[in-house]
Amino acid sequence: MDDVNAASFEAFLQGWMVRQRDFLDELREARQQYQEGQRVDMRPLIDRVICHYGQYFEEKSRIAHHNILLVFSPPWFSSLEKSFLWVGGFKPGLAFQVVNTALEDMTEDQKNRLSVLNQETKMKERSLNDELAKLQESVADPPLVDMARSQGRVRYTWPFLRPQSSVPNSFKEKLENLVANADALRTDTALSILQILRPAQIVTFMVSAAELQVRVRSWGLDKDAKNGGGQE
Repeated sequence: MDDVNAASFEAFLQGWMVRQRDFLDELREARQQYQEGQRVDMRPLIDRVICHYGQYFEEKSRIAHHNILLVFSPPWFSSLEKSFLWVGGFKPGLAFQVVNTALEDMTEDQKNRLSVLNQETKMKERSLNDELAKLQESVADPPLVDMARSQGRVRYTWPFLRPQSSVPNSFKEKLENLVANADALRTDTALSILQILRPAQIVTFMVSAAELQVRVRSWGLDKDAKNGGGQE
């Protein structure tokens, strides 16, 4: 059943990434039109991209419900992609790095609001790290607890190297709730950033975010292929 779940999500991800590249082309075109002075209503495109990301999180939630351990060591990701994992996904704070790199035309008010949001997000990240460490502490040896607390990653630690059936259901339920909270923080952070930006800035931000994801996935898959297809 685990293999079926993994194969199901991998098939979904392949199709999702095709649509992601299509959206990237649309976003680049909209940005180019804006830069050329054309009047473009960007909201419909922005809404469709947001919906696209929502589909990813919905499918991920379904897989997590079937086997939460897959989310922490996803076979559908390359070794490079896995290195970015934090509580089953990207760290919410990464969005601030993307927006600060991508945008050079933010007002002081926007910068201040983003700074406040960034600090709030960091506090929530630390809270989730603490929850993860406490959860890990109930089943892991002390050195592994330190790893979980410092990195927010537990995919290399016990019990994640054990069969799904040997992990207590109560632990898996708590872990699933933790990932759901982390996904909520990822989503809420991104949407809060969008509320601060103007439509043209949102498109530029989305272009940079999609380009980063596409590059990391491409580089990671190429690297694994050169290494004989071996992933961590």
